[in-house]
Amino acid sequence: MVSFVHTGDIHLGLQFNKVSFNRELSLERRSELWTTFEKIVKYTKDNNKDFLFIAGDLFEEKYFTLGDMKRVRDILQQAENVNILISAGNHDFVGHRSLYNRVDWSPNVHIFKNKGIEKKEFPNLNTVVYGYSWDKVEIRENVLFNRFDFQEDHLKKVLLIHGDIGTNSNYLPLDLNTLKGLNMDYIALGHIHKPEIINNNIAYCGCPEPLDFGETGDRGFIEGNISKKGTSIDFIPFSKRKFLELDLSINENMGYLDIVNLFKSIEYGNKELDFYRIKLKGYIQNDLDIEGLVKSVNDDFYYLEIIDNTIPDYDLDALERTFEDSIIGQFIKEMKSKDLKDPIVKDALYYGLEALLKGRLDS
Repeated sequence: MVSFVHTGDIHLGLQFNKVSFNRELSLERRSELWTTFEKIVKYTKDNNKDFLFIAGDLFEEKYFTLGDMKRVRDILQQAENVNILISAGNHDFVGHRSLYNRVDWSPNVHIFKNKGIEKKEFPNLNTVVYGYSWDKVEIRENVLFNRFDFQEDHLKKVLLIHGDIGTNSNYLPLDLNTLKGLNMDYIALGHIHKPEIINNNIAYCGCPEPLDFGETGDRGFIEGNISKKGTSIDFIPFSKRKFLELDLSINENMGYLDIVNLFKSIEYGNKELDFYRIKLKGYIQNDLDIEGLVKSVNDDFYYLEIIDNTIPDYDLDALERTFEDSIIGQFIKEMKSKDLKDPIVKDALYYGLEALLKGRLDS
């Protein structure tokens, strides 16, 4: 039996431009990517795994330095008992100026650098690993698997590749049926940041740390074994933090403290660790200070974004009297003749009022 950890899409050096982090938080998050990477390598070593498969996008080529690459080398060198194999992806592709080529790697590390598919055999483990590395930032053509000889059927066979299952992709399109037909014991995929076990021997590891609010849910790596009985794999949650999105419904009867207490009662996730984006919806008292409310609850969260989708709860009678000779007054009178208990009618009234009042202020 051989054992392995499968990771990828770590994106060391990422600048976090897609999220509204300040400089201090961006630097902290960049540091946490390194820490999680080190912990994965240590986990692999401490648990005596035979292999660590890194399925591309280990780092951000645009922002990575030679010093960063040496740091990667030193981290991997510490796991001297683990065979570490790397297939490059679109963010760390192996071009002629690649940092992968500028470091002397320890004997336990193998980076697939040749154009096309190549293989690395491990006779002592009765295993062969096939790898494919990118050599440019986009690859639209399919991998020509039929041009490569995968005949080592007496060995356990692993394919390590960074690509996109689907036919219309600029990021190395892969056909699932073709992959299944290769008769691999395990196919370690990278590129898709959401972990997905496609079947017992094909999986996307996902990213070990989520990178923005488009990456909610658990993140970690794949752990597995290959034996005579077949392949078994499990997803291991491992990230330090999560990105979480949730809706909070409020109503016109709730005051300032009611809404503050609603925030304090949130039990979803870990407020001291996770990134929260909370969408407020419903009707809110017209004079309630949302900015002040956010300041009141902000210290309860490691990171908090508020999206205010609430509708002001207008005093309809007062507005009708104030604007009785205008289209605003006519609109209120017309809508009040309808069933305001109907949520669709009520929404139409308040959204319409908001637009009319805003138009009056802008004119």
